[in-house]
Amino acid sequence: MTSTTREPLRATEAIAGLLAAASIFLGLTELAYRPFRLAPVAVILLLVAAVMGSEREQRLVRIGFAVVGICFVTGAALQIITHHPLY
Repeated sequence: MTSTTREPLRATEAIAGLLAAASIFLGLTELAYRPFRLAPVAVILLLVAAVMGSEREQRLVRIGFAVVGICFVTGAALQIITHHPLY
């Protein structure tokens, strides 16, 4: 029987994971509140998380980019349909 041991999480990896999670939250918030204000902040947070993180966080960063992109398009469409301001 083989067991795999994981290395402890470094501080930069933990911060990168938190930044990626925060950008996913901002991406989901774009659905309800002004997507043109929140999307650039979410993308910048994801770019910083991509630079800081290791291979562990890269999956979360990729999911974050997908969520932010999809929610940006959907949120902008909802804002246009409901006649709310985009920015």
